Amino acid sequence: MSMGKILVADDDVNIADLLRLYLEKEGYTLTLANNGEEALEKFNMETPDIVLLDIMMPKLDGWQVCREIRKKSNCPIIMITAKGETFDKVLGLELGADDYVVKPFDSKEIVARIKAVMRRTGKSAAEANEKEVSYNKLVVNMTKYELKVDGKVVDTPPKELELLYHLASNPNRVYTRDQLLNEVWGFEYYGDSRTVDVHVKRLREKLEGVSDQWSLKTVWGVGYKFEVKE
Repeated sequence: MSMGKILVADDDVNIADLLRLYLEKEGYTLTLANNGEEALEKFNMETPDIVLLDIMMPKLDGWQVCREIRKKSNCPIIMITAKGETFDKVLGLELGADDYVVKPFDSKEIVARIKAVMRRTGKSAAEANEKEVSYNKLVVNMTKYELKVDGKVVDTPPKELELLYHLASNPNRVYTRDQLLNEVWGFEYYGDSRTVDVHVKRLREKLEGVSDQWSLKTVWGVGYKFEVKE
């Protein structure tokens, strides 16, 4: 059984390989990214349980990646850097990071910090593996592949459920049809973008009028979003 999924974002290949060696030995499942843009893409695709985030990366630095993640998720983040200045530590924590480690680090220290952060954020190994989002009168559980609407289980095809989970996991974020095809159907999918429209239409039939706190919205000329009222 996996201890949880970890996204490691670091452009230093040696560091990334060392972390993979340490953490897979401890039972974690790893995804690697070597720049900030790739880190955000993989975060959206993989929904990790914790992120190890290097500060100095190409394309987008760790600060920017941390900001973007915090706009939509409370996923635990541990910042990793070669710098040890107090300013960097304070900035990371102010941006929403949960902890901070300085290179070079010991493998036992990294593992201990990951476990400590997951304890602090209330994520046990079982909870870490539970993929679920919930809102008023709506629960989407991808561990059980189950949709509950107003307390009742609603039969839903897997791809519809995956689409709803993806949108609801990133509330108020607008996705184009092509983005949804890539991120939900997969890069190997070569179908028509109208496929997305059909799935959204079917989901709306199941969710129409259930709650006034959220809705599946069309953003004309762009795509779709799961809108949550502030």
